[in-house]
Amino acid sequence: MLTGGGTPKRAYELAALEEGDWSRVELWWGDERCVPPEDERSNYRLAKEALLDRLERQPRTVHRIAGEDDPAKAASAYEEEVRDVTFDLVLNGLGPDGHTASLFPHTPTLEIRDRLVVPAEPKLDPYVERITLTVPALATCRGMVFLAVGEGKAEAARRAFAEPPSAATPASLVRSAAGETIAVLDRAAAAALGP
Repeated sequence: MLTGGGTPKRAYELAALEEGDWSRVELWWGDERCVPPEDERSNYRLAKEALLDRLERQPRTVHRIAGEDDPAKAASAYEEEVRDVTFDLVLNGLGPDGHTASLFPHTPTLEIRDRLVVPAEPKLDPYVERITLTVPALATCRGMVFLAVGEGKAEAARRAFAEPPSAATPASLVRSAAGETIAVLDRAAAAALGP
């Protein structure tokens, strides 16, 4: 499962260089902005340009969230696709406010346990509606990796990985239910974690 944002772009470029044959892979997304797939704000577009367009062999299946559709309908349709799926790997980013996917601090989406995919209100730029997997949906994986770089992520990383889980830091609530959760941080993002 892929994520959006600036941090994973380079990881996607490197992944395409390292392995050009993704024909045995199914790709999913953890969230999407409610924009058409060609829009510069689209998480799908980011992955297409940084990863998919650079591959020799395309993934077996690409499960794109239809951000251009009505948010409630798109969330419902994607929920049908992800139902009963256990993801091999979920890749998450970490926002400076501690959000991951489109799960923002102190929002009602953090409490949802009976849905897998829901519309989400925008809490930061770009201020467009979003569609996101819920905490339990993201947890349905064999492994989870968080990527974060830069000093602007240091306090969020401390709250997400060194303090008790809290609705103030949604990334602290999201962990693999069936396997390992790993945080990959550069020195600046890890600076507040201690020696």
